[in-house]
Amino acid sequence: MHRLARSGGSRELLRWVSGRAEGWAGLLDGDGTVLHGVVRDPGSTVTDAAEAASLATEGARELASLDARSFSFDRGARTVLLFPLHGPHDISPPVLAVVAPRPLPDGLVGLLSDIAMPLATCWTAESVERRRRRVDLAESRNREAVLHLLMTGQLSIAHQVAGALRPTLPDPVQVCVVECPPGRRDEVARNCAELSGGRSWIVRCPVYARHLILVVPAGPDAAERQLGLRVADVVDECVVGASEDVPLSDTATGYRQAFHALAVARGLPVRHARFGSAPEAALVVGAAGARWADALLNPLLTHVPRRSHDPGSQELAATLTSWLAFSSHATQHLKIHRNTLTARLRLIGELLGLDLSRLADQAALDLALRVRATPSVLRTVPPDEAAPRPSHRLDDILRGPAVQEWAAQQLRPLTASGTARSTADPRTTLRTWLDCEAQLGSTAAALGLSVPGVRKRLTRLESTLQRSLLQAPSARYDLWLAFRALDVAGATAAAP
Repeated sequence: MHRLARSGGSRELLRWVSGRAEGWAGLLDGDGTVLHGVVRDPGSTVTDAAEAASLATEGARELASLDARSFSFDRGARTVLLFPLHGPHDISPPVLAVVAPRPLPDGLVGLLSDIAMPLATCWTAESVERRRRRVDLAESRNREAVLHLLMTGQLSIAHQVAGALRPTLPDPVQVCVVECPPGRRDEVARNCAELSGGRSWIVRCPVYARHLILVVPAGPDAAERQLGLRVADVVDECVVGASEDVPLSDTATGYRQAFHALAVARGLPVRHARFGSAPEAALVVGAAGARWADALLNPLLTHVPRRSHDPGSQELAATLTSWLAFSSHATQHLKIHRNTLTARLRLIGELLGLDLSRLADQAALDLALRVRATPSVLRTVPPDEAAPRPSHRLDDILRGPAVQEWAAQQLRPLTASGTARSTADPRTTLRTWLDCEAQLGSTAAALGLSVPGVRKRLTRLESTLQRSLLQAPSARYDLWLAFRALDVAGATAAAP
């Protein structure tokens, strides 16, 4: 009995009691709801578990009205025995119920009296564990909510929600993405908490089941900035990508950088990489780009739903941002059904007049949303630029000198490799993949390769570019914009 209590808990004890009683055994709460119910021997006299549970419910309600220490009654060829268990004052104890055939096995009543104590202890321990898990889940969801607010730039609300948790949100920060071994994310989260001394924000990624997101205090004197490297050293099989130091308001940028660094770290013996310095596209488009982004997104940002329960402009913008970052995984990020996501994307496409299945339109929207998320000081239109009519064409924005320089820098690692221009040229592979809407099947057909062959090439390109390509958030939008910018410049130069 005590061995079962230590190894199997209340369920195994009930199964053992059911075998000794040759019937049904279960635990019920005060209103007669069955919490656990088992029949150990399917060939026993009590074969109808549902009927036995109904008898136990009837007896539990009668016991509650009598306020007795035990209760029994006969019904047909069966006897129902009930014993209230005892537990701490803050945990409502259940009732042990046994439905057995008559005559009762010898010593059954005494056995039930003896088992009440270990069964109550098991139930109390399990109740405490269930409470602990609920508290842990609530804290995890709260931290996830704070991260979501940071990623969408809602700092004031994020600070308010984070005020009930620890630690306080740091500023500036370094964002790390930790890819954990299968089934060990909770263990790695505890290691991260110990290594950081509780000074870093640790969030279980709602999209990728093996990822932890760390928001670490940054700065020249912040020892926590080496947290990612220490995690990779301490935990076998962990892979860590770290961002540059960014303001707390740029947490979303830090996450994208850390995710791209993670793709690089997978191919390194040290299993750790920091994002290489690269300009942000949203920062080089200037005031003209800000005007273009406002014009492109205006139908979405000014949308007023017809019905009160339909998504408004803010919710649709958040849905679009999440989908562009995580693709179909946005359902996990936003906690919505896939049909809801499909319906919202259809509405967004209709409002904006765009085809969201096209990579070109996705890249334009991703750039526009990032421009909108940049600090307002960078979006201010100088007085001398107020007179010209704003351009609503992406190509006009991509012709700018700063954008051209950015595009060249994005693609420079492809030419630095020195590979001959052929079908094996990394530039050709990447361009074909983008032209095929970043679909592996059509890319393989265009290049005359197998799908695994294309995937291997793109995996090697991730190391060359130091960006994630195959896993979202992907660098495919920036790369499409870079190729388009150079194409536009080439067409302009060729024009008479």
